[in-house]
Amino acid sequence: MKLIKVGGAVLNQIPLDWDHNKNNIVNSIKEAKNQGVSVLCLPELCITGYGCEDAFYSPGILQTAKEMLLEILPHTKGIATSIGLPVLFQNRIFNAAGLLVDGKILGFVGKQHLPGDGIHYEPRWFTPWQENTKGEIKIGKETYPIGDIVFQLDDIKVGFEICEDAWVSSRPGSRLHKLGVDLVLNPSASHFAFDKLEVRKRFVLEGSRTFGCSYIYANLSGNEAGRAIYDGGTLIASSGVLQAVGERLTFDDYKLTTAVIDVDNNRLNQAQSSTHYKFADLTGICFKIPFEFPTILPEPYKNKDKQWEKSPFIKEEEFARSVSLGLFDYMRKSRSRGFVISLSGGADSSAIASLCYLMIKFGVESLGLEKFKAKLAYFKELSDCNSVEELAKKIITTAYQPTENSGEVTRNAASKLAEAINSDHYEFNVNEIFQNYKQIISNGLGRELTWATDDIALQNIQARVRAPSVWMMANIKGALLVSTSNRSEAAVGYATMDGDTSGGLSPIAGIDKAFLREWLKWFEKEGIDGNMKLPALKAVNEQQPTAELRPQDSHQTDEDDLMPYEVLDAIEEAAIRDKKVPVECYNLLKTVFPDYSREQLKKWTIKFFQLWCRNQWKRERYAPSFHLDDKNLDPKTWCRFPILSGGFTRELKTLEKYDN
Repeated sequence: MKLIKVGGAVLNQIPLDWDHNKNNIVNSIKEAKNQGVSVLCLPELCITGYGCEDAFYSPGILQTAKEMLLEILPHTKGIATSIGLPVLFQNRIFNAAGLLVDGKILGFVGKQHLPGDGIHYEPRWFTPWQENTKGEIKIGKETYPIGDIVFQLDDIKVGFEICEDAWVSSRPGSRLHKLGVDLVLNPSASHFAFDKLEVRKRFVLEGSRTFGCSYIYANLSGNEAGRAIYDGGTLIASSGVLQAVGERLTFDDYKLTTAVIDVDNNRLNQAQSSTHYKFADLTGICFKIPFEFPTILPEPYKNKDKQWEKSPFIKEEEFARSVSLGLFDYMRKSRSRGFVISLSGGADSSAIASLCYLMIKFGVESLGLEKFKAKLAYFKELSDCNSVEELAKKIITTAYQPTENSGEVTRNAASKLAEAINSDHYEFNVNEIFQNYKQIISNGLGRELTWATDDIALQNIQARVRAPSVWMMANIKGALLVSTSNRSEAAVGYATMDGDTSGGLSPIAGIDKAFLREWLKWFEKEGIDGNMKLPALKAVNEQQPTAELRPQDSHQTDEDDLMPYEVLDAIEEAAIRDKKVPVECYNLLKTVFPDYSREQLKKWTIKFFQLWCRNQWKRERYAPSFHLDDKNLDPKTWCRFPILSGGFTRELKTLEKYDN
């Protein structure tokens, strides 16, 4: 048997933070060498960070990336390491992976398929590398090959599929198979989404089986640039068998996963699947270097109990862990000293407060108390904290801000939750401010404002007068004010600009209300492993969602103002994600919700489209949100829609006459 030990490392990088990124790269290489790894795969664009946006156009950035590569080079003595960076070649910028072997640069491979959908925008900055082409690039004083090439370390042939290359039908691995490649490296920057791990496993397993090789997939980790959360999860497979899966959603700067692969067994599998093999000429595309692979003893088969066949997290836990990690990285990378939340006692703000608490719990669980504090060293007030509860008191600030239309139910819910998570909790009664504004405008207009004539104005001013006090608390504490709006509200504009949308981060703006409500019930009663739960959420979960802005005798609820959230979310998914016109949405609702009358479903469909079109300007002003699935409404990175439009006028007229 020819056995070699390989590894993949996930890195928590920061765009353009050269020293931070270099340290993570170097430390992961050191760890790999300490564990006897011969070939190490690191993530895509790990030198610069993946999310540099238009900074990729800067000649200075491209030059610095090459300088950092040369600084990292001496650390690769005794190991082969792939490192991602942008390179300029023939006046085009390419997303490339360099292979550094035993302290030398062997060459670079260019990414062939660039994602340009959803959150991805790579074709804006990069040019796709053409199949079967190669060239030369100068780094420092030396010239190296670049292109669609294969590397040979001793007698081990190594090829690349860079992230999206593996997600397309014409993946480069098919050609690598014809060249007899033993090991495929996949440096990736694949953002978190629900159930996405299973998709990655399929292409890694299928690639290793079809190509008869070993396959290493290495991803980024954490909230790198603000919106995308990367979940890590290194994958190593050989000939269709998963050998190792790295831990996901950790708070570490880097995390190494290793496995021992049997090269001879892979070659035998290639031989058995190549009865119609046509010889491929390696001349000019395979670059060789002597490399000594140490003698490796077989490791026990790690996957014998199929423990990695499914994600270890259910959706509720994935949501909790991904947003918690996103919050932690956003806080520390923006150097904010905690979070301020306007805690209304309702579902949205309660979910965010709970997630901030989980951020601390998961962070301490993942890193340990001292390392958790060390990663927040700028936040000096945490230095004397000795428990999760003490950390929570310093990191989480909550404020309940009632007016005359607020009730004891929400006050009680907010108070109980704040006590349970040990937040620094306040109550700021803003009713006098509300009344002052009301009187000022009444005096100016020369008439009294009433609910009969000024409903929306009176509701919105209550939401807006709550913003200055929590902004002031955020400024005093040097903390980040968190906006509490969800995706269902964003879709129809059921939010007050400069009120509940105030904040520097909107962590649940990508999540629908129905899921949030179910998640809160799960966290109240079940939680993580049956013990990390929050019974205090019972007071929140017993309520019907309400803005609590009209007089209490109106018994205001969100669903009375809008429509049932399950209906709203179904229309949003069909109309926005699936791009269906109003009649198509209505026909879908008739099937999914047979208990509602057709006339009612038609009215709700019309209402959704009208509100959607009128409120694009609000979505344009939302604070950055996290991407968690394929239904995000962020107009800057996911769902573009004109601020001014015809508003589906023709389509809605067609719907009004439909079924008549």
